[in-house]
Amino acid sequence: MKFSCEKAILQSAVTTAGRVVASKSSIQALEGILVEAEAGSLHLSGYNLETGIVTKVPAEVEENGAIVLSARLFGEILRRMPDDVVSIQTTASCSVHIQCGPTSFDIMGSSDEDFPELPSVSDGKGLAIAQGDLRAMIAQTIFAVSDNESRPIHTGALFETDGERLTMVAVDGYRLALRREKLMGQEAPDPLSFVVPGAALNEVEKICADSDAPVAVTQGERHVTFEIGDTLLVARRLEGEFLNYRQTIPQNNSVVLEAEAADLQRSIDRASLIINDKLKSPLRCKFEDGSLSITSKTAIGSAFDRCPISGDGKGLEIGFNNRFLMEAVKAAPADRVRLELSTATSPCLILPQEGEGDNFLYMVLPVRLRAAE
Repeated sequence: MKFSCEKAILQSAVTTAGRVVASKSSIQALEGILVEAEAGSLHLSGYNLETGIVTKVPAEVEENGAIVLSARLFGEILRRMPDDVVSIQTTASCSVHIQCGPTSFDIMGSSDEDFPELPSVSDGKGLAIAQGDLRAMIAQTIFAVSDNESRPIHTGALFETDGERLTMVAVDGYRLALRREKLMGQEAPDPLSFVVPGAALNEVEKICADSDAPVAVTQGERHVTFEIGDTLLVARRLEGEFLNYRQTIPQNNSVVLEAEAADLQRSIDRASLIINDKLKSPLRCKFEDGSLSITSKTAIGSAFDRCPISGDGKGLEIGFNNRFLMEAVKAAPADRVRLELSTATSPCLILPQEGEGDNFLYMVLPVRLRAAE
């Protein structure tokens, strides 16, 4: 194999493919990146048996071929090379010569036959959505994906389509995050429903640009693929019964309020200053007529802040985990939000204000308050 490629382009591709490379594996090839050169382009692949990434970049290919290079070493070599054209040549014995300007390295690679074949999804059902929309949806729900391996299905996010919109839902037993956006192009012929691991979604978010360019998502029997420009990510779907989230969302809440999201964030942030991992304490939130009082108390001391709201909270007093409440408010893609509550032991819903549609919903479960808190 012999080819040359701009250093910046090659380095970016190695970084992208290397996102899913295993740091340590009993299969040595999985610690590397598969580099394939043919017909004026390079394909670089990383795979950890759960998630794989293949990205394509232009290159001047003189001899076709393929080899597996250590992802860590290859990435470090490229990072330290001057900004110029990188030339790479391999031999039948898997030795690799890397040249860039006056700098050169000779390292050992391994045979491409040692690299496991990535699964393909060629006959599945698909959908298309703008990269910017998908990126925002992931960013605004991923915090609620569970890290509890006892319920593997909830370590991912649910994707559902109704032909016109994509709904993404994440739950972890303490909160729920839901986002909706319109699909691109023609309506999907059939509704789709599948769960994508949170780790794979983190990578999809990083690869997506904030643009209207499409992402093609294809659901296969066991895997799902995300085609983003010249990059393809494939992930194993999570199997199991996802929470019936529609039944968990309370309806007809008796207390409905509105507030500026930025005001809420500032008040929660101030009241959380004396709370840390060692000194945990809930926020005591009292919803009154035109204002929300937030109090916290730990061994350090106490904090109080008041946030203006629209509506009468009827004196409802309810406790929340400060981080869970803050993450939900910060994730809401709106300047002004609607809060729906019912009792001190019922969840709080964070929604768009009236007349602004239903493109997001966040639900945070309360924390029981002690009389002394």
